Amino acid sequence: MARLHGFTKTQILDVFRKMALSRRLDEKMLILLRQGKSFFHIGASGHEAAQLAAAVLIRPGEDWSYPYYRDGAYCIGLGMTAREQLLCFLSRADDPNSGGRQMPQHYGHKDLRIVSQSSPTGTQFLQAVGTAIARKMEETKDVVYVSSGEGTTSQGDFHEALNWASNAKAPVIFHIQDNEYAISTHKSEQTADSVYTMTAGFKNLSRYDVDGTNFFETNLAFKQAVERARRGKGPSLIVSNVVRLLPHSSSDDQRKYRTPKALEEDRKRDPLTILEDQCIREKLISAKEIEKIRTEVKAQVDADTEWAEGQEHPDGDTALDHIYSGDMPMNEPSFDAVADKVVIVDAINHALKEEMARNDKMVIYGQDIADPKGGVFTATKGLSDEFGIDRVFNSPLAESSIVGTAVGMAVAGYKPVVEIQFGDYIWTAMMQLRNEVSTLRYRSNNAWKCPLVVRVPVGGYIHGALYHSQSIDGYFIHMPGIYLAYPSNAADAKGLLKMACRMDDPVIYMEHKGLYRQGYAATEEPGEDYALPFGKGRIVCQGNELTIVTWGAMVQKSIEGIKSLALADGVVEIIDLRTLNPLDLDMIEASLEKTGKVLVIYEDNLTNGPGAEISALIADRFFEFLDGPVRRVAAKDSPVPFNWFLEEKILPQTEDVSIAIQELLEY
Repeated sequence: MARLHGFTKTQILDVFRKMALSRRLDEKMLILLRQGKSFFHIGASGHEAAQLAAAVLIRPGEDWSYPYYRDGAYCIGLGMTAREQLLCFLSRADDPNSGGRQMPQHYGHKDLRIVSQSSPTGTQFLQAVGTAIARKMEETKDVVYVSSGEGTTSQGDFHEALNWASNAKAPVIFHIQDNEYAISTHKSEQTADSVYTMTAGFKNLSRYDVDGTNFFETNLAFKQAVERARRGKGPSLIVSNVVRLLPHSSSDDQRKYRTPKALEEDRKRDPLTILEDQCIREKLISAKEIEKIRTEVKAQVDADTEWAEGQEHPDGDTALDHIYSGDMPMNEPSFDAVADKVVIVDAINHALKEEMARNDKMVIYGQDIADPKGGVFTATKGLSDEFGIDRVFNSPLAESSIVGTAVGMAVAGYKPVVEIQFGDYIWTAMMQLRNEVSTLRYRSNNAWKCPLVVRVPVGGYIHGALYHSQSIDGYFIHMPGIYLAYPSNAADAKGLLKMACRMDDPVIYMEHKGLYRQGYAATEEPGEDYALPFGKGRIVCQGNELTIVTWGAMVQKSIEGIKSLALADGVVEIIDLRTLNPLDLDMIEASLEKTGKVLVIYEDNLTNGPGAEISALIADRFFEFLDGPVRRVAAKDSPVPFNWFLEEKILPQTEDVSIAIQELLEY
């Protein structure tokens, strides 16, 4: 049988057909766009050879793929049909990528193990590394493919991913498709040298620089990289130099920033023409056979388009589906004490230990969390000694890396419980949290999920100044797709963390540093089965004249405020929310129906803090119960300074609470 570079005629014809199919889909979609039948397109034209060179070596449904928005040909190479791509482009209900929830060319296919892709560029790199680490832990031969354009290599997540993958010898293939332009910005304006040269210093990283318009040259690089990954030798970076034959997207016009000569030079490097010429020159395929394929592909795309246009749009009533799993246990367990007293930090440690023993797919990692240190607050002390460094380990000092890899591990079936050392440093992970973690289930139409837990110490009163005292709850309370827990005592800390470790949704679990070892926050320790439901508050003390709604360290401040006024029992009712998402509005309603007055006390900034939203909800839903204004006590709208006298002026104090209580009672 005739062969070319190890490929049979049948194999080459299949590759060419898929390249031609991708190209024709681009052309057809642009026609549909002009007809007003969709609103956005971003194409693979010019990248087809490089993408198919990779796809023929990836095992659909076994290996894992994190593509980017220009990877249409790659997805076809894995088995995504023209109909499926058209359903995506036309935003129909049966679109397997997102069910019409994302823009076109945002790929995701559970059966093919194409993990749902988002619009932010670069986030996928760390997720791919996380999945690769998970598959390596399983001792599989799986590889993980992840791709982007050269512009995305300016993102920090790219370099963080290379660092972690190289250090861990993770089986990841990084594919950078270099068409020289990040929208309109030429690579000379953003990269000091080539991507290939820039990545020279990473240990265990194999690098390849290839002509991405040449299928055979690029395929040889991928073959070596994939074989290397399956042997456990580590990651590879393949820079394929390609051409962008279309503008960046349908919203772009590259004639504004590229010369006619430059565009013509690119057209001369059309990968379909190059493959066609190679095969005809080697007498493997005839021009007649090529033309037959083109004719068949055109007819197929026309027929598939007609079919796709006839498919149903998503039902508007499903717009709010799949923000969460919908599987929220609500039964509060009985409290059976197993120890007389435990402080919060030890309760957290015990919860993690018990859940690690319960779930062998649970892993814990973050900065300094392994023994002998066991975390800067010792919350993970003894865990790596007991469960091994494969399950409890230190991460690089990079918050985006921690959360991004956790997404990839969760996608691959693990339960990552990661620690951000201080809430003040969570912001570098914000892209991963806001655009990836919180949206994965929704944007994939429930095909993918990432039930990870992010533990993060927060809050002030420890003389930590500006960068060790921040409250972060106000930023996350309005982020749909992530649950928020914030305990005020040891029993709740253990119960909420155990539930977080068992839930099928992502959780941000906030731990107030100032409460870790406080005696007033210590309680009897509940047993292994004590998993508290989210969205169920706790009545700290009952009252009939005023309701205090609070959480975290402010629970004790509320208790102290009542004591300072020497009020009789039964005057003020304190609700400890325990979770900020979901909120226990039923408990608030029942209390307000009794008291008619409410004070919301929180540590975050007064303006636009979480208490502002809670106050608005109270005013909106329970106005008829109110006999006075909804009042708030919170931190001043200022950073938290170091000097303890200055700190006292910024953070809410017992006196602030008592004054507010007195004023409302007298109202």
